[in-house]
Amino acid sequence: MNPLLIHGAVMTVVVVAAACSNGREGATLHHCPMHPTYTSDRPGDCPICGMDLVPVGGKGGEKGKGREKAGTGSGSGSGTGEAAGWTCPMEECDVHVAEPGKCPKCGMKLVPEAPKAAVPVPGQATVETTPEARRLAGVRTAVATRQRIERTVRTVGTVVADESRIRHVHTKIEGWVDKLHVDFTGQAVRKGMPIMTIYSQELLASQEEYLRAREAAKRFEGSSLPEVRKGGEDLVRAARRRLELFDVPKGFVERLDRTGRPQRGVPVLAPASGVVTAKQVFEGQQVDPGMELFTVTDLSRVWIEADLYENEAGRVRVGDEAVLTLAYDPGVRLAGRVRYVYPYLNPETRTLKVRFDFANPDGALKPAMYANVQLTLEAAEGVVVPDSAVMDTGVRQVAFVAGADGAFEPREVKVGIRAGGRVQVVEGLKDGERVATAANFLLDSESRLRSAIGTHP
Repeated sequence: MNPLLIHGAVMTVVVVAAACSNGREGATLHHCPMHPTYTSDRPGDCPICGMDLVPVGGKGGEKGKGREKAGTGSGSGSGTGEAAGWTCPMEECDVHVAEPGKCPKCGMKLVPEAPKAAVPVPGQATVETTPEARRLAGVRTAVATRQRIERTVRTVGTVVADESRIRHVHTKIEGWVDKLHVDFTGQAVRKGMPIMTIYSQELLASQEEYLRAREAAKRFEGSSLPEVRKGGEDLVRAARRRLELFDVPKGFVERLDRTGRPQRGVPVLAPASGVVTAKQVFEGQQVDPGMELFTVTDLSRVWIEADLYENEAGRVRVGDEAVLTLAYDPGVRLAGRVRYVYPYLNPETRTLKVRFDFANPDGALKPAMYANVQLTLEAAEGVVVPDSAVMDTGVRQVAFVAGADGAFEPREVKVGIRAGGRVQVVEGLKDGERVATAANFLLDSESRLRSAIGTHP
């Protein structure tokens, strides 16, 4: 090619660029009368107080260039974040609200706060594409929407009896089982019903002692000495107290008062309502003090013990709501709460045991059964995108935001909750922006390449 032609073309480009530059530098600057530090190369309204901008009569110089430089950079693009809200033009009021209106302090009209600029991604540049290139690369996009997102965890737990609802039946005296009213394990009992009758020589002697004390007290009632009358009353009270300490039922003592005759067998009553889960005695068997006779378990409420991984258990709190379902019976759906989080970790499975409390009015939950438990760890409302739209480099999270001209701007974002293939973006995106959800790695490599060779726009 003719060297003269090449030289002429180069000179033409230089002249055109110089003319464009002079055109920008010759533009009149405008500023706000109330905030002179704010300037613009075109007329309009002041973003701080809303007043009209007026010309300053000067030429655009380094200030205009500085603003252009601040708005550009390697891969920063022109994207902006979502406006923070509304504020008062008077800085001393320091008012920041989410809705427009008037300042509650000075009464001035609130103005929009300046939106936060998108965070530039070091070492990356905007990627310009064509429809054909996007089709061949398999680029797909999705719109960021504002919605509610919940992170839930599902686990399988085991039904166990509520330890606070287990009662053991013992006797405080030596004797023999005269009759069993509960004669098999699994039998349901009610609180206060007789479960067995015991014969004890010590109980029989205590009954006779109580009856004799009553007779003596009646004889002492006619005495003229107050000490004698009081001694008779104290004797009756002590004998009655002895029977009560042996766990003799109140109704049995009242019948003893009415009949005046000692009874051979003394009933032992159930301490609580529930199911007999253990039985160690038979009729005619001799029993000793402290011997465990029955175990009564109240199954109207049960515990579910389940294992959660470390990253899940760290967000569980006592009182959190949970939902229980059964794999073999979809109709069962019970609501409960976290009762206790164990303070130690299983070193083999690296899991933490969590205890849930559920009502069991119909007895559908039996000890040792398996049950599915679903627990909501955290919930929030915000801008949500598909999980594949965010690339985690280990140092930062990056999303490629699609522009109207087919360009993809790499933007640093901060994420929150991840759940169900979606992720909450707490900073860096706003509602309605479109992000790439497929072929992100191709866009990422092209973005880094353009930044390295300096071909970004």
